[in-house]
Amino acid sequence: MLVIRADLVEAMVAHARADHPDEACGVIAGPEGSDRPERFVAMVNAERSPTFYRFDSGEHLKVWREMDKADEEPVVIYHSHTATQAYPSRTDVSYASEPNAHYVLISTRDPEQNEVRSYRILDGEVTEEPVQVVDAYTPA
Repeated sequence: MLVIRADLVEAMVAHARADHPDEACGVIAGPEGSDRPERFVAMVNAERSPTFYRFDSGEHLKVWREMDKADEEPVVIYHSHTATQAYPSRTDVSYASEPNAHYVLISTRDPEQNEVRSYRILDGEVTEEPVQVVDAYTPA
């Protein structure tokens, strides 16, 4: 189950809406081994496409180095789908390389409604998981 603060969900949705009709993408970093998303990082979709996303290679390297220095890991990797449901495509599955990450998809196909879903993707297997949105995390 993905437990995530409401402000982080709002930030992902706002980024997805701002980049529409192109797909938006980014990461939410958290302390290594915590499974707790904390630091929102909106990234550039190097493809600038309504049907595909790819992190800019320079930005990707910079963000991952920052996480390493801060003892963080990508807890959430998110992107939007602009015309389809929030379900990983074959391409999304093939690019899923972080075994511990929650892959969150936001569909912006309906301007009135936000569809936010989370998946674990491991060795090509997609498993949807519940999302619990909270105002604040409880102390560990």
